[in-house]
Amino acid sequence: MGFKSIQEIKDRCISQNIPFWKCIQLADCEERAVLVEDSWDQMVKTWHSLKESIDAYDPELLSTSGLVGREGGKMESYSKNAEPICGNFVAKVMTAALKMGCNNACMKRIVAAPTAGACGVMPAVLVTFCEEKNIPEEKMVEAMYVAAGIGQVIAARASIAGASGGCQAEIGSAAAMSAAALCYVNDGNLDQIGHACAMAIKNMLGLVCDPVGGLVEVPCVKRNVAGALNALSATDMALAGIESQIPVDEVIDAMREVGDKMDVSLKETGIGGVAGSPTAQEIMKGLKF
Repeated sequence: MGFKSIQEIKDRCISQNIPFWKCIQLADCEERAVLVEDSWDQMVKTWHSLKESIDAYDPELLSTSGLVGREGGKMESYSKNAEPICGNFVAKVMTAALKMGCNNACMKRIVAAPTAGACGVMPAVLVTFCEEKNIPEEKMVEAMYVAAGIGQVIAARASIAGASGGCQAEIGSAAAMSAAALCYVNDGNLDQIGHACAMAIKNMLGLVCDPVGGLVEVPCVKRNVAGALNALSATDMALAGIESQIPVDEVIDAMREVGDKMDVSLKETGIGGVAGSPTAQEIMKGLKF
């Protein structure tokens, strides 16, 4: 897909009288020279993988470092045996996000959406909502196209890599993709999809990438939860008619600027932020690979 702005997608949707998802699907077909049916089948497979990856979680499995692995199981147990402050639905979203982050650290199969480090956000938001509200699969696959379009524009205008843009580029992008997709599922219009995306990104501007030991584990796994809840709040605000006063494409540009100005120690090097804390340094001494 060659879209360089969300506005470009909206303009094409309006001129051709097609929904956001269809615009992205057609662009995919044009770029890869495939039939609409082939593009759809591939996205269905991706959606199935997104769902299956959550089910693959093993609460007894620890990552090689031993730092993470059981968080998803703990959250699930808590949500079933207590009264979560955030409510049952949000607790399920948190559980799914933790499970996926742990799956990634434990070398389970995941869908990088848009990256492995941010793999918990989209499934936590979309799969949980689909199951909670019994949304037809067709609608969810369409939502996946919406997310893909948002991710492509962010990658083109800014970055989806922590090494170049900090965690705002990973968890922030995942939250934006999820918010836009969820907004679509709930019949949000083109403008609302853009506002949801913009607000999700703004809420995470400046988020650094500071993995302890350079591993995508601490604090990455728990940040997937923050990204998922950010996506939910951005979606609700957009659907409520709340608008981002800064256009979404300008917000994406701001994310690029912030990432460019971020010190290298805060961009996946495992040097600054919590990775540079005394406790992190002690943890690193004990890591064995």
